[in-house]
Amino acid sequence: MTDKAASLRADPAAAARYRQSGAWADDTVSGLVARHAVEKPDAAAFILPESRYSWRQYHRAANRIASMLASLDCPKDSRVAVVLPDGAAVHAALVGIERTGLVAVGIGSRAGKAEIAHLLKKTEARVLIAHEVMRGGTLTQLASDLSDMGVADLQTLAVPDLAEQPDWCDGAGSDLVATTQDDPDRLFLINSTSGTTGMPKCVMHTQNRWFYFHKLAAEAGDFAKDEVFLGAVPAPFGFGLWTSHFSPVALGAPTVLLPKFDAALALEMIERERVTVLCCVSTQFIMMLNTQDVGARDLSSLRSMFTGGEAVPYHRAAEFEEVTGAHVLQFYGSNETGALSRTTHRDTRERRLKTAGRVIEEMEVRLFDPAIGQDIGSDDGSGRGQPGCRGPATCLGYWNDVEANARLFTDDGWMLMGDIVEIDDEGYLSVVGRTSEFIIRGGKNLSAPAIEAEVATHPGVAICAAVAVPDPVFGERVCIFVEPRGTNAPTLDEITDHLQQRGVSREWFPEYFVVMDELPRSSGSKVAKGELAEEAKRRWAIPA
Repeated sequence: MTDKAASLRADPAAAARYRQSGAWADDTVSGLVARHAVEKPDAAAFILPESRYSWRQYHRAANRIASMLASLDCPKDSRVAVVLPDGAAVHAALVGIERTGLVAVGIGSRAGKAEIAHLLKKTEARVLIAHEVMRGGTLTQLASDLSDMGVADLQTLAVPDLAEQPDWCDGAGSDLVATTQDDPDRLFLINSTSGTTGMPKCVMHTQNRWFYFHKLAAEAGDFAKDEVFLGAVPAPFGFGLWTSHFSPVALGAPTVLLPKFDAALALEMIERERVTVLCCVSTQFIMMLNTQDVGARDLSSLRSMFTGGEAVPYHRAAEFEEVTGAHVLQFYGSNETGALSRTTHRDTRERRLKTAGRVIEEMEVRLFDPAIGQDIGSDDGSGRGQPGCRGPATCLGYWNDVEANARLFTDDGWMLMGDIVEIDDEGYLSVVGRTSEFIIRGGKNLSAPAIEAEVATHPGVAICAAVAVPDPVFGERVCIFVEPRGTNAPTLDEITDHLQQRGVSREWFPEYFVVMDELPRSSGSKVAKGELAEEAKRRWAIPA
């Protein structure tokens, strides 16, 4: 996929292969929501801290939004931006857009106006769905500000917080017999990368790639018929899509939603609703563990906790398993690639927490030499290199971005990750660094994720991030930003003593050290390392 003029559907030949293998099928979210609304209309689809939203309400709210969009007479495949916090409304909006043959542009509710304007202009979206009042401002004012930033001819649709106005779903248009788009191979969503530097790129999604991801998760977690999900990552992002928009609808299971992540509230909801499947990034489960230390909750209902998106710290993940009895599972992949490998309930703890799991055969993973871009070509798939893949979990590419697609794909069509990995002779994959996340000190490449994993073993560290500080002699030195665990923040000397006791190479020792009450987060809830890198450069700028 090279530009927006290319096909808005998955390659037909590839789609046929995936269906033949059983990886893809013909279900759509819209169709499944309609089915559940008939078969179990009063069962909970979404559970909010103070309310519940049924499958009937979900279906009718989606119909009403579809009716509102139909009145705008937008051409098929037009883009409709959605800026809503996690709640029933964002899912109803996505299904309403699907039912009118339009394409959703999912934008995180924490995105700044500059990012929203960039995404609207990039995707040429001319409709924006949001709450009338959100983030301390009005939709009218937001539209005016976006106009001043160069977004032309924008139409807005206000959708309420459905938890506060549950009867909204029964308003005008809710009885619409919408045209359900029974094509899970078509482009249904564009979302942004949760990158921490620069303006995000726009990733194109089919539904079938996420239904396939659900199948992988269901096999990994041995899902039963009585699962209750809690997805802590916002729905517009890849990890949040399968955990609250695809897996629950595929199973007809309820999903606990938090409009804004709060560790204490998440623990309360797990206990109250007997959540069985928790999905969150490492930062979030560490925050929950820290909060559990202060006031323990009954978390025994948990069976699986899926995490990923950043390095998974072994000691904290093992602690989570001990506290809850759940298995900590992860996928290795990205918003673009989907999944290249996964851990499962059947793996040992060492395999589950110290590797990113076994390579997924259908994803045809290959290793490349990043210096020359050529396939390493080991006979059994093992070795060390930059992974590429081609399979049923991959996206369609970036929307209208030839340059970015040229970096994402090899010349012969393999989609690349930005990491360096090792695959052992049993097919287990371990991330050893990022092609763009090395700290080069004295000519030696130091893996920032590996340094973070070691520093995170200190009992006084809740979350940390390693970034490079420019240095006139060594080129770069290591800086660690730390969010402390508890009130007694560790010092640099305590961190280095701890690393020395663990036998860590002195080259990995941080030479700059900053304690922050809370590390900044990107829209996808990951630590915003780009922001921290800029802060480090500002603090320790090399004199001109």
